Amino acid sequence: MPAEAMPSREAGNVAVAFSGEGGEGEGGVSVTAAATDAVVYNSALAIAEAHVVAARDAYIAGEHEAAGEMFAHPVSEVLFDLQPVLTAQGVDDFSDLLLDASAAALSGASVEEIAAHTDRIIAALRDASTKAPDDESSSAFVAAGVCADQIERAADMYRIAATSDHYEPYLDGYGFYKAARAAFERSEAAIRSENPDAGVSIEAALHLLAGAYPSALRPSALDADQSALTVAASNVVLSTGDK
Repeated sequence: MPAEAMPSREAGNVAVAFSGEGGEGEGGVSVTAAATDAVVYNSALAIAEAHVVAARDAYIAGEHEAAGEMFAHPVSEVLFDLQPVLTAQGVDDFSDLLLDASAAALSGASVEEIAAHTDRIIAALRDASTKAPDDESSSAFVAAGVCADQIERAADMYRIAATSDHYEPYLDGYGFYKAARAAFERSEAAIRSENPDAGVSIEAALHLLAGAYPSALRPSALDADQSALTVAASNVVLSTGDK
């Protein structure tokens, strides 16, 4: 995802700025904040997961070159800058898992092989998540913050995708939507119990995003209501921003 494609913003308590300056990685995560903030740390991992899931689904849909590129993106966009934080938290470098998946996709591996690569990467991401910095946030608060970050990214990427015929922005957004949905499904009960408003706003945003991103393949027309997506994403951010 090109760093210059998106504007700087504050997403709840997740500092995101789409440039490589000021301690920010290209994926838009404050590396400094990730060392102490569980939401920022886990949002960085979710960015990687978003790319991996998008790559897998694009591969299944026949977009092998795009999938190969998507598997590799988190290495440069997230992990390169984040690795010192991961190392400090006791997480081994798993960049090779992504590069191996990328090579497999570009060499025409079977769908089953790509699925296996994806499973290994997600397992590594889940393990890394268990080693997040302890900032005394509840698991529900962290999960809701990750949902907010991914939902806002998905809404932003849809707007960008609608301005051109390029496939990558759409596929990025699709991945962010899928990562948000996965995060919500894993923690839905806890989020709804601790913060009912967040549960409602996340569900509403995911419903809209499901219509905007029906599959990993870009539709012939991107005609979802961008204003509604933006409002829904903003509602999620507002409902999840306070501990």
